[in-house]
Amino acid sequence: MGRRPGLSVRLKLTLSYAGFLMVAGVLLLTAVWVFLLEYVPDDWDKRMLHENPNRQLLAYTFAPAAATVLAVLLVFGLLGGWVLAGRMLAPLTRITEATRAATHGSLSHRIRLPGRRDEFRELSDAFDTMLARLEAHVAEQERFAANASHELRTPLAISKTLLEVARTDPNRDTDEIIDRLYAVNGRAIDLTEALLVLSRADRRSFSRERVDLSLLAEEAAETLLPLAEEHGVTVETHGEITPAIGSPALLLQLTTNLVHNAIVHNLPEQGTVRVTTGVRRETVVLTVENTGAKVTPHLVATLTEPFRRGAERLRTHHAGVGLGLAIVKTITRAHDGTLTLAPRPDGGILITVELPATDPPADGVRTSYGRMEA
Repeated sequence: MGRRPGLSVRLKLTLSYAGFLMVAGVLLLTAVWVFLLEYVPDDWDKRMLHENPNRQLLAYTFAPAAATVLAVLLVFGLLGGWVLAGRMLAPLTRITEATRAATHGSLSHRIRLPGRRDEFRELSDAFDTMLARLEAHVAEQERFAANASHELRTPLAISKTLLEVARTDPNRDTDEIIDRLYAVNGRAIDLTEALLVLSRADRRSFSRERVDLSLLAEEAAETLLPLAEEHGVTVETHGEITPAIGSPALLLQLTTNLVHNAIVHNLPEQGTVRVTTGVRRETVVLTVENTGAKVTPHLVATLTEPFRRGAERLRTHHAGVGLGLAIVKTITRAHDGTLTLAPRPDGGILITVELPATDPPADGVRTSYGRMEA
């Protein structure tokens, strides 16, 4: 619904400036008039007008001069106010032009307002920062959409090929085709569910409640114990009660993804995964570290990108869909937390999730959970 046009800000500032100037002029002339009246007699003698001025004569001569001064002040206030308002609002014009360009999809435009810091420059810098983040977010979403389309197209293309083989080659072993279709379909379902989790966390469309990260760590370790036994990995969980506010389902997904990745990307045998929870002054911390091959900081920095998979991940049966750490990053961000990945000197990765803390319950402090071995 369009709004009716009104006075421009420049005209409003001009009228305000001229109005204040007129008020100041009137007050000044009034003060002069009152001051003069104190020393001028009130008698009226035409014979002595030029030798003995009085209030009537002063009013007769002062009023036209005061009116002339006020008229000059009005013209000066309007012209000067218009020029000054234009100069003051020039940065706002550049910001408006940049905003209009952004509404038409041009996110690469920047204002870059010169000069020292003031309100307009702070607004300009904040707008430039917002445009930079929007541009990066849009680029990330475009890459994600392209990667997701490719990942979803692959199992569908494989299923189509297998169905064509089954239709054109009646002598082909149907059990083998069914098994391969089952595996491909399962991968497509896992990918779709991962995309749904990622979308839900990114929209922050979830209810928040009190949750204990230490219990989630224990549950994730117990759930993935068979996988750890299969890979010959020892899972250790330690920590005290770790209260936080968030979605229990999403935080459990976050913890499970971290433990799953730590198990799968580990030493071929006798590997170790350590899951620790703790409380700091204003945050709670969940750390997951594993043994494994040495990795470079550059590679670690790219692991949270969607569909980022290394060669070793493709060769495993529990390879996942390439969204594990991307989901962790999105869930952490949706809970106003921070995610940090760092390579361990002896090999493997240390992952730290830091979330805002809440007050611990009054039922005491949990002791460490001990050690779970696979």
